Amino acid sequence: MPEESNKMDKGPVLGVRHVQVVMLFFAMVICFTMRVNISMAIVAMTDTSSAGEGVFDWNMQIQSVILSSFFWGYIILQIPSGELAARYGGMILVTICIAVNSAVSLLIPIATYYGGWQMLCGCRVLQGLSQGCLYPTMHNLIGKWVPLEEKSRLGTLIYGGAQLGTVIQLVVSGFIANSWGWPAIFYVNGATGAIWVVAYVFLGSDSPQRSKMIGDTERLYIQTSLGQVGEQKRLPTPWKKISTNLSFISLIVVHCGHNWGFWTLMTEMPSYMKQVLGVDIKANGLMSALPYLAMYMLSFPFGFLSDYILEKKWLSISTCRKLSSSIGEYGPGLALIALCYVPAGDVMLAVTLLTVVVGLNAGHMTGYLLVHIDMAPNFAGTMMGITNFFANIIGIIAPLVAGVILQDETDPTQWHQVFYVSSAIYIATNTFFVVFGTSERQSWNEPENNQITADPEKKAEKVV
Repeated sequence: MPEESNKMDKGPVLGVRHVQVVMLFFAMVICFTMRVNISMAIVAMTDTSSAGEGVFDWNMQIQSVILSSFFWGYIILQIPSGELAARYGGMILVTICIAVNSAVSLLIPIATYYGGWQMLCGCRVLQGLSQGCLYPTMHNLIGKWVPLEEKSRLGTLIYGGAQLGTVIQLVVSGFIANSWGWPAIFYVNGATGAIWVVAYVFLGSDSPQRSKMIGDTERLYIQTSLGQVGEQKRLPTPWKKISTNLSFISLIVVHCGHNWGFWTLMTEMPSYMKQVLGVDIKANGLMSALPYLAMYMLSFPFGFLSDYILEKKWLSISTCRKLSSSIGEYGPGLALIALCYVPAGDVMLAVTLLTVVVGLNAGHMTGYLLVHIDMAPNFAGTMMGITNFFANIIGIIAPLVAGVILQDETDPTQWHQVFYVSSAIYIATNTFFVVFGTSERQSWNEPENNQITADPEKKAEKVV
């Protein structure tokens, strides 16, 4: 961490970088409301007991296809979008992402009326395709805008929007559907996204160098902290060095392990509650949202504590990231084992443990998720695209594996097998990261001068 940045004037207490962070936070909120809205809307769309219009007689197989269709498109652009963000800047990609999602969300009701579930799946694939650039683009923008000294808390604030968006959608969707019908869910999401796009066009920017709003003092502080003072360069991606770097491979491994546990819980826990504990957790939006609310709330102390520890130099960046990641992965792994010993019918204890499992996952936001930026901020978007690509393939596979194990969903012992497998993967993959991961800046983050191509359109403004 550059010592000079600690002595420099940081500019306004609430600067342009904070405006960017707030806008990106709301981008995450909006994207995740549109990602999870179908899980609540489909309940109203298939409620044949309702006498209202727009009710569809879709069996569970069709509903499963609809619910999974988002991810068919989601994994496609993970790696390309990291490269696109590095080449053209993150602002245009995140703007396109939310603009497309908003437009499609507004079209979903009429598309479903006239095109049935097939057209609905097409809309969801398109939304997933455009959201495929979300995380790589966020990493790219955080790597450009957030100083090292503020990365944990501001990065956590941004990514915490995912959990808050999930909570909001789970809680309000039922009220919206009951008051105005299920199409209103998509109209509200689409309109909210459109408002964000208009605001971001005026307020957003790829980097401090290209921002017309930022002052010289704040720009210099950010650039100095990140080691990006001077002319911006278009850097060729060192694919071979990235793909053969053991520390980066450990990021792929831990990200895959995290997604295995997270998506197993996301997709299978409602069935466990209903079949084994005798309660349908999906019937209560507040109960469904509680674990994700806990994750969102816990993200803030994780972020502030990480930055405080690094500021006081109690731990190195690598050790701090590994500590956060270990809490976020070992904690849920142990809680899943404990869940196997919950007495039948003890709903309160089961929900408490479920909340602990998901809540402690907040540790990954200040853990391995930020290591991409620590290792190579110039290629953070590309690296995030690679790890997220593999992790989301695992996110699709994990529920299928759980389905193979669960031949009888009412048999607690089969559920225990699912929990033990997820727990073992949580623990093993994080251990691999703890042993081989690092937050040290990699030499290939700064290619040799003869490998750098200057971008004449991306010159930093002169600062005094």
